Amino acid sequence: MIDYRIEVGSTHAHRFNVTLRIARPQAQQLLSLPVWIPGSYLVREFARHLSPLLAQQGGRSVPVQQLDKTTWAVECTGKGALTISYEVYAFDTSVRTAFLDAHRGFFNGTSTFLCAHGFEDQPHKVKITNLPKGWAVATGLPAIKVNTQGLGDYRAPDYDALVDHPVELGTFWRGQFTAKGVAHELIVSGASDDFDGQRLLDDTQRICEAQITFWHGRRKPAFERYVFLLNVIEDGYGGLEHRNSTALICARRDLPRTGRPINTEAYQTLLGLISHEYFHTWNVKRLKPAEFAPYDFTQENHTQLLWFFEGFTSYYDDQFLLRTGLIDASAYLKLLGKTINQVNATPGRHTYSLAQASFDAWTRYYRPDENTANATVSYYTKGSLVALALDLSLRQLPADTAGDAPTLDDVMLRLWQLGRPIQEFDIAQALEAEAGQPPATAGATSWGALLQRWVHGTADLPLQHLLSNAGVGWVSKPGSLAQRLGVRLSDTAGALKVQAVMRGGVAESCGLSMGDEIIALAGWRVRRADDLATWHDSQHDQPLLICRDQALLTLTVPALANAKDRIGLEGEVIALTLPEQLDDKTMQRRRIWLKT
Repeated sequence: MIDYRIEVGSTHAHRFNVTLRIARPQAQQLLSLPVWIPGSYLVREFARHLSPLLAQQGGRSVPVQQLDKTTWAVECTGKGALTISYEVYAFDTSVRTAFLDAHRGFFNGTSTFLCAHGFEDQPHKVKITNLPKGWAVATGLPAIKVNTQGLGDYRAPDYDALVDHPVELGTFWRGQFTAKGVAHELIVSGASDDFDGQRLLDDTQRICEAQITFWHGRRKPAFERYVFLLNVIEDGYGGLEHRNSTALICARRDLPRTGRPINTEAYQTLLGLISHEYFHTWNVKRLKPAEFAPYDFTQENHTQLLWFFEGFTSYYDDQFLLRTGLIDASAYLKLLGKTINQVNATPGRHTYSLAQASFDAWTRYYRPDENTANATVSYYTKGSLVALALDLSLRQLPADTAGDAPTLDDVMLRLWQLGRPIQEFDIAQALEAEAGQPPATAGATSWGALLQRWVHGTADLPLQHLLSNAGVGWVSKPGSLAQRLGVRLSDTAGALKVQAVMRGGVAESCGLSMGDEIIALAGWRVRRADDLATWHDSQHDQPLLICRDQALLTLTVPALANAKDRIGLEGEVIALTLPEQLDDKTMQRRRIWLKT
């Protein structure tokens, strides 16, 4: 048994105290801390927040030598127990690391618990103690012996399980429900006093019941308990999946409040986040890429399949809001149109494939800069559109003997039933097993060839055609002036500045660069994006006065009427509609897909 003790050292200094005890250490005991946390694909160097390690054996200090940025060696003598003590600085409000102040505590094991090499597969015990008065503990870790506030001993079967259970500390709101025989807890920290907890509990329960039924039918899932840890702040959004819990962040305005109108779009976003992270309980935590079996915490774990594990999860998150009646078809299509517009506004989709974007998540997606939209594409958003395209393609095929056309649901369940990590050819095989060949309109003789085109290629997906066959209309109109120029702007404190310039667009051709401040157009002062639109003339070239590195420069904005070759989908906004006049077969496909 590997024993840890974690306690609050100083809330004002944001420090946890951690003690690790190894009953029978190796002669040279190696210790290390992960450099990344599964679900967030960036080397984050958690060890930078650890204080120097102190080691004792038999009541005497023993030397600790640091071998690299995240590994230490302890020279042990005899067979006495080895005790390691250290501090963890915790002041990151994200879901990825650790946080501590006078009101709340939170930590992930990857940023807190050193791994004792040679003992990774042994049981690990954690004692959580010495918390401020009135604080409680919430975690998915199995408890051995704890008091009513949750202080006490917890157990994990091995190190991987230990670090896959985040822990929330403080004075929080707690609610419970049961979904398909599984106990669920919802922990909310930082909500206002009028937070409508029952509304969020009820809506979350609907999502959980639908997803358990999706994966298991009438059978009970393998996990006995699930915990949602929701941290509410002034402005924020995010989540990180774990095997029987998830850590979430939302803005306070996103929560339902008793006696007050709901901010519908904001609340839908929160429910979509809950749905997304819960779906990961199966898709990536259990059904996972072969490269993640097992995780290597010492370095990047590259895979080309994030388009499937993140992208398909992003397709199903809003699908389950639709299937449970939490949103209607019109709201769903609005969310889908938003995703399509986000992808279309990314020139990098023409130069970087989804497979490449997945593989390079470690260096591109999690390190965005002003050129990111030109250099890559999101495996979340475009991946979800690949899922959409596959689902709609499957639904075009003839029905089976039971009268049902194949769907992406069937493919997902076939992959789940494999009971092992998967590779891309498994996805192609599952498609072929469920549907044979793609529809003739797909222009490919096999699903593997279609994946090669959509996942490894850079052409736009045939979404307009597929949506039309599903009874959904596609309306295109010119985007904002900034979109048509190919530039992203920010207007704060009376200054209009360039945040990014899109590759191949009008703004790039006229010489605008990130950081430029736009002063005037056609001789008129501009301070906001709306001012720019006010004075813009699409029929004539116009002088644009900018400030760059304190120097005033004059550029020329060409007439957009003469620049149509540089205004493609990036300069358009797509809206999806529900046409009323459809043939019976198309109407039936739409009714089944959109629950209309």
